[in-house]
Amino acid sequence: MRVFKYLAGIWTAVAVYSLFSLFAGSMGLAAHNQLLAERERLWANMKELSRTNEELENEKNSLLYDHDVLAVHARQLGYGREEEQFIRIVGLGGERNTPATAGKVFFAGPPDSIPDNVIKIIALCAGLSVFALFFIMDLLRSKID
Repeated sequence: MRVFKYLAGIWTAVAVYSLFSLFAGSMGLAAHNQLLAERERLWANMKELSRTNEELENEKNSLLYDHDVLAVHARQLGYGREEEQFIRIVGLGGERNTPATAGKVFFAGPPDSIPDNVIKIIALCAGLSVFALFFIMDLLRSKID
């Protein structure tokens, strides 16, 4: 019986460490699921960047090959032809063409997990608790007998 209480404490510590590492550790299931969600978010961002790239390519091609589009775009930027004169009306505010954004920047951070040292301390406390429980039970049995 005495050997069993030592082994039960050790096996409890090993089991608690294994379970915490499996579910909440840095390489556990929770971290894995969090990284999968991060991957999906990055894939969605890549699709959005692909759409933005297509729009910018279309705009670039239209500016390169269509002179009417180039003239409209130049007029929006405040340019005119040689024979034109500009009159600026103060207080109306100019209509500015906002430049297209190239997309959002995403940074993948480390997944949330319980540090290994904390898991070891929890496992040690669980093992010592089981050992203490069996030790107290042995003391009570010896006092009763």
